[in-house]
Amino acid sequence: MKKYIIVTLITLGALVTYSCSDDDTVNPEEGTNLNFDRGVMLINWADNIIIPSFTDFETKTSALEVATQTFVDNPTTVNLESLQSSWFNAYISFQEVSIFEIGKAEEISYRDRLNAYPTSVSKIDDYIENGNINFALPSSFDAQGFPALDYLLYGLGETNEETLGFYTTHTNADSYKTLISHVSQTIHSLTEEVVTSWTGPFRDSFVTNTASSVNGSVDKLTNDFIYYYEKSLRAGKVGIPAGIFSNDPLPQNVEALYKGDVSKELLLASIETTQDFFNGEHFDGTTAGVGFKDYLNFLNSIKGGDDLSVLINQQFNIAEEKAKTLNDNFTIQIENDNNKMLETYNELQRNVVFIKVDMLQALSIDVDYVDADGD
Repeated sequence: MKKYIIVTLITLGALVTYSCSDDDTVNPEEGTNLNFDRGVMLINWADNIIIPSFTDFETKTSALEVATQTFVDNPTTVNLESLQSSWFNAYISFQEVSIFEIGKAEEISYRDRLNAYPTSVSKIDDYIENGNINFALPSSFDAQGFPALDYLLYGLGETNEETLGFYTTHTNADSYKTLISHVSQTIHSLTEEVVTSWTGPFRDSFVTNTASSVNGSVDKLTNDFIYYYEKSLRAGKVGIPAGIFSNDPLPQNVEALYKGDVSKELLLASIETTQDFFNGEHFDGTTAGVGFKDYLNFLNSIKGGDDLSVLINQQFNIAEEKAKTLNDNFTIQIENDNNKMLETYNELQRNVVFIKVDMLQALSIDVDYVDADGD
């Protein structure tokens, strides 16, 4: 069973909660799950969304590894800036694949190893001092991936000049270079594993597994989609740092803590990706294939007199517009006006009810993970 580690620890007692709606989704008899061609949707997901997304991301992780090695071989300000740019490009691209924790990605704890935050500075310091590096251990997940690079690129010094000193004149300069190389190499090698799996036999087994059951591809990826939206996007990026699940805000738990001014951009990329996947949008952005929207429309899923697919898309748009009002740096936003973070969480939460309760009911899919924070 997967999903033991989330981007950070979630506690009970949300400050803002919503109950499941009493306004049931209606599924007329003329459209049934048995009549819908799940295979067409699975092919669209695999060939037009998932594989192209991972392939593009692999290219960016390769560029990140190259930029890291260039910097390690010649630690200059110019090479540091180039590495920082490659880190950001890959981090944004990661938002397009983070949803798909299935197959090889699930097997290797892909999302947790690439984006468990806040990163553990104490573990990183231990690596530097003692050379103990074993990224395969679950205990190391919060000391690798993009958050670790965030710290190694932006958290060591106040300026790039100060950061450069850790890789040139510092007593443990060689250890810092070894660690940053290992982090980048691991991001790329894990991504290569996932791409190799999807472009191999796994793709065919995925698209042919059209069963309407807990082991069917649609049921499993639907749960992955909702889990990602609820836990990684809604809770991890907004709710936890805003203090929804704790007594006080936790600005130290924001994504990209040390770079700071890209937190909003990462959130917006994540919202856009989840909405595009809901609509079956191709990775290239030129067209759309069959997705959840089409499935719900086929079933004539209605809520309160409106198409459920329309309500979900409207709520995606509302949440995105609310997120756009936030400061680029979520630490600053939380410290200066946390109410805007809470308002953004509220809008994201409304879609949890639509997709986790109403959509699953319409699709006759059960939740396959343990939920501790309610709907």
